Parts: sequence; C-alpha cells; structure tokens
Amino acid sequence: MENISVIGAGTMGNGIAHLFAQFGFNVSLVDVSQAALDKAMDLISKNSSRQVAKGSISEADRKKLLNVIKTYTNLKDGVKNADLVVEAASENAAVKLKIFRELDEACPASAILASNTSSISITALGASTKRPDRVIGMHFMNPVPLMKLVEIIRGYSTSDQVTGLISSVSKQLNKIPIEVNDYPGFVANRILMPMINEAIITLFEGVAGVEEIDTVMKLGMAHPMGPLQLADFIGLDVCLSILNVLYDGLGNPKYAPCPLLVNMVTAGHLGVKTGQGFYSYVAGSKETAASERFRKN
Repeated sequence: MENISVIGAGTMGNGIAHLFAQFGFNVSLVDVSQAALDKAMDLISKNSSRQVAKGSISEADRKKLLNVIKTYTNLKDGVKNADLVVEAASENAAVKLKIFRELDEACPASAILASNTSSISITALGASTKRPDRVIGMHFMNPVPLMKLVEIIRGYSTSDQVTGLISSVSKQLNKIPIEVNDYPGFVANRILMPMINEAIITLFEGVAGVEEIDTVMKLGMAHPMGPLQLADFIGLDVCLSILNVLYDGLGNPKYAPCPLLVNMVTAGHLGVKTGQGFYSYVAGSKETAASERFRKN
C-alpha cells in the first residue's frame, strides 16, 4: 500500500494527510475548495516546522513530507490511483453517503474506503457501495500527529483481510489500533459524549459554573482537559451531531442533547472554531476565559 487519498482538508483531514506523508506514503489531499487546500498545506508546513524545532523530524524529512502531498479539487483525479481512501468530511451522514457513492465509482476496484467518522454507521456507508467488504472506519483522534489511538470500526460486511490490513497500516503510522464493532458512537464517543452532555446539563441546571465543572474533572479525575473545554475543542456542532446519532440510533433518552447545547449551536457559538463557546478564544492566543454568559457575578 503506497498511495493514500484523503478527502477533506479541514482539521482532521490535514492532520491525516500530514501523518501519512510523514511515514513515507504518497498522499493526495482532496477538497472542493482550493482555499481550504491552501490553508491545509500552510498548516502542514507550520506544524512540520514545529516538529523540526522539537527534533522529532529532520529538515530533510520535512521537505520530503511536503513534496509527497499533492492537492486536488477534482475527486476523480485525486483518487484514481488510490490504494486507500480516508474520508474526513463533515460529520453529516448525507454528505458522507454521497461521497462514498462517488468514491465507489471513481476509485480502483481494489481500493479500501475508510471513514474517519466519529459516530456514523460504517455498515450504512458500506451498503451505499458495491464493495461493502472493503469499507471500514478509521477514526483518528485530534490532534492526529500526537494522539496514539486509531479506533478501527468493522462494518457488518467488512472483511477480516481488510480489518487486518488497516490495523497493520495504523501500526506503520506508529499508532495503536483498537478494533470495535459498528454501533452508534462506537466506543470513544459512546462513552465520551454522554459525559460531555452531562457536564453541559450540570451547567444548565446551575449546579456549578464552567470553570468549576472543568476544574473538578481535571483535579478530581486527572483529566488533562475539562469536558466543557474539550467540547469547545471538538466543536459544539460536532458534539450535537454525535449525540443525535446516539439518541436516534439507540432510542434511549439518556443520550438526548441538553437544550443549552442545542441553543448554542443554533446561535453559532461552536467553540474554538468560532471563537466563542463555553469559553472565549482570542485568535493567536492560548489564553481562555469562561464566556461572559457563563461567568459568575
């Protein structure tokens, strides 16, 4: 396996492209937006410069990494030689199903189609293609170059051979693959999102403020980041989407999104990416403070 196509040049897509390129694969990064591709390559360049400064890669490695990534706005051109495609588009089932139907037509018959989805059914994605045995979940964690886990999700029809091959590729990327079955939220978000939702409910009901809730979880449970700040980092729209997948797929009211989360997403307060969520964020600064709405008087 040599040729990797990554669909989507956003936060996860550019991280996945960076990772594969760092480990010597030929990478095609595909996005409908040339501006998104330019931004992704700029980020990959900056992040790889940081790796050089830290001594984790050499300058020669950095140049090679950047040279093996090619960008495309045309899907067919970007996947025509792919051995493996990793889809990293927005966490929206309709969008992903459309992409997988297009990939099935455009990719070589031998290509494996993987999704970086954090919650959407791999079985459904596979069923939209003529190669359900070659469709799998490859859920990287953010930030991709740093986080060790890859959640490998087997759809109902995913073959043993494909599962083994994707686990092997994950190890080549110096990651630890964990195989799970295809049910709503898989493992990571089946456990994480109810915790985040409960933290939002705790805030919604006035039990404690944003910083107090996060501090309890950091100091009391040794979490590196509190659940509300983590929600901002993930994106409140993404959290809401995953909770809706859990609620719709499992039919249990314990997964119903908190009304506060729904209102914040509706208002466009999505966390780090909009500069406003449970915390306020200033571009170019690592400093955060609880949003004015949530500060104690």
